[in-house]
Formats: sequence, structure tokens, C-alpha cells
Amino acid sequence: MPDLFNQPATDVKYALVHEWLTPQATGGSELVVKEILACVDADVYALIDFESTNPDSYLYGRQIGTTFLQNLPGAKSNVQKYLPLMPIAIEQLDLRHYDVILSSAHAVAKGILTTPQQLHLCYCHTPMRYAWDLTFDYLHQSRVGKGLPGVLTRYLLHRLRQWDVLSANRVDHFIANSHFTASRIWRCYRRQADVIYPPVDIDRFSCNPDKDDFYLTVCRLVGYKQVALIVEAFNQNGRNLVVIGAGTELQKLQQIAKPNVTILGSQPNAVVCDYLARATAFVYAACEDFGIVLVEAMACGTPVIAYGIGGAAETVLDIRKHPQGGTGILFPTQTTAAIVAAIATFETYRDKFQAEQIRTHAEGFATAVFRSQYLSVRDRYYHQWRSCQGANMSKPADRHL
Repeated sequence: MPDLFNQPATDVKYALVHEWLTPQATGGSELVVKEILACVDADVYALIDFESTNPDSYLYGRQIGTTFLQNLPGAKSNVQKYLPLMPIAIEQLDLRHYDVILSSAHAVAKGILTTPQQLHLCYCHTPMRYAWDLTFDYLHQSRVGKGLPGVLTRYLLHRLRQWDVLSANRVDHFIANSHFTASRIWRCYRRQADVIYPPVDIDRFSCNPDKDDFYLTVCRLVGYKQVALIVEAFNQNGRNLVVIGAGTELQKLQQIAKPNVTILGSQPNAVVCDYLARATAFVYAACEDFGIVLVEAMACGTPVIAYGIGGAAETVLDIRKHPQGGTGILFPTQTTAAIVAAIATFETYRDKFQAEQIRTHAEGFATAVFRSQYLSVRDRYYHQWRSCQGANMSKPADRHL
């Protein structure tokens, strides 16, 4: 008879739960899903799935379990509008026949219902930003944040925060994508989290020591990314800036940009890689939980000038503190003046940056590193859980006199 409590972690049934799988969803959380599936044999579940029918997707042809949101109008292009329905939708997935649930969560995936006989490990990209950090940005920028609809929206967000905290108690162990995210998990849920940085496909990028005379920023052009501050900074200093990305701020940026600022809009991956490799430096003003694009720039040997809060403080080594291995400059506030000053400081240190050293630093975030660390944490918690299960079964039942 097999010893179930000493069963290897590779011999159990796994389910991997993510929020949504669409051709538009290609960020860091989707890279995590891809790398987990590369090293763990798991069945996949999501609120909606339009990738298993996409011939260009690594999920093409795969059987993926979904929820009733799959069949609602417009779910493929804008599932976020169904945010109030997401908690009840995720709770309808019946995963009782799996031993271990692995969730990849930035919204509701961690809210899956489990039994006492299941282990739930959650890789948390961020506590739900709609309900926490970006609540007031959302209310101020959205039409449903004003007037009578605004009252209802505030109430829905209030209830969403309550559910978010409640569902955090369904997770046995959290894994965060940075120490910054781990601190936010503690602030929102009062739960400790291991830290495993997300995978970055370093091999897609070539280290280029020969730089052209332009600075670069690449991101979605939305308000919290603070691209307007970067454009204003280069409007002032007159240096060349290239902006790549699409979003609601595109027209505004085109209107305020001076001739030294080139806004290219959305570009194919090959074009983005080329610009990352040739840029004098990569400039970033958003507060990110991790910020994969910063590491991608460093994989090209390109120094980074970034807002020094969030993931950037963990991935970018300020050359003023690390004179022998600096990879960039960090600035303290999200203001145009701080960015102008950071660029001026960068110029004084420009000749001290070594492309090969910057590339070597970026290799510490490679996919192989992620896989090794993820499997190590999974195995540790799995065997701890099995030991507890065995100990509980060996205890005599309570007797009521």
C-alpha cells in the first residue's frame, strides 16, 4: 500500500487557476502561468479562455475550464466590466478532485473554494488594485465614479474589498512577485508571503554596448504609468525621447510632445527589442509591483532611470550606491523636476555604466531561476502539508462525555 503522506509532489493532481486568458492579456502574470505550466503538469482553469482556440498561443488546443462569464457579451475584449460578478464566478469552479490548487492571482483567482484535504498555493501579482491602491484613481477617472452611479460604485468596491480579504483566508501560503508586493499583501490581508521574482525571458534580448542618442520608455499609455511626466521632462531638457505603447493617454501625449519627443504607438516585439538594445537609457516613472520591462532593458545592457519605489527599488542598482555594478539611477518622487534631475545625474555617470555588468545582473531574473525557486517552495509547502495531514489522521478522535 503506498505511503500517501510521503508521496512526491510530482505524483499529485494539480489545478492551476488564473483570472482570464485572452490574446490581449500578455503581461507578467501570463508569463508566470506559462512558466508554471512548463514545470508542473496541471489542468488549467480561468474565468474566461480565448487562448486555447488561438493558434499563436502556447495554450492552443488545451482543455481549459471556464465560468459562466465565458458566454457573456464582450467578455473577450473587456472582461473587466464584469468585475462585480467575478467573485461568484470563480467560486463556481469545482476543483474538489485535485490535491493541490496553484493560483496565479491579481484579482479573484485566489478565491477558489477548496476543502481541508487540499493545499492552495497562491502566486500573488498584486492585491486587487481596483479595490485597494487604485480605488480613487478609478472613481475620479470613470463616468461611473460620479453622481448616483458613483454611490453604487463605491458600495460595490466596498463589498469587493470585504470579499477580497475573506478569500485571502482560503489560501494556505502566499508567494509574492516582489518584497513590495509582499508588504502590500501584509497590509491588505495580514498574511506573510514568500518572494519569488517573476520570470523574464532574458534570452530574447541581446546585450548591446553601442548605444544611440535617444532615451526610451515602453508601457501602456494610461494615467498611473505617469508617461506625461516623462514627456514633460524631455520637453524641458531637449534630449531625444522615444515613447512606445498604446492606451487612453496616447492623444494627450501627442498633443504635448515637442519635436524632440517621438511617439511611435504600439509596436511589434521585434521593434521593441531593437529600441531597448539601442537606447541610451530606459526611463520609467510608474510605481510597479515588479516591472518586467525594466529587467528586459537591463538584459540589453541598457541602464534604467526609474522611480525608486516598488519593484524598481529591488531590480535596479543605483550606481551612486553600487559604484562597481550599478545598473541605473533611481529618483525619489513622481514629478517632472525629479525626472529632469535624474537624467542630469545619469549623464554625469554615463561613462561608468558597463553593458555586460548590467546584463549579468538581469540574468538573476531568468526563467530558469524562477522555475527552480517556484518548485522549491512548492515542494517545501507540500511536504509540510502532508506531514500535518498525517499527524491529524494519527490523533484519536475527541470524545464527548
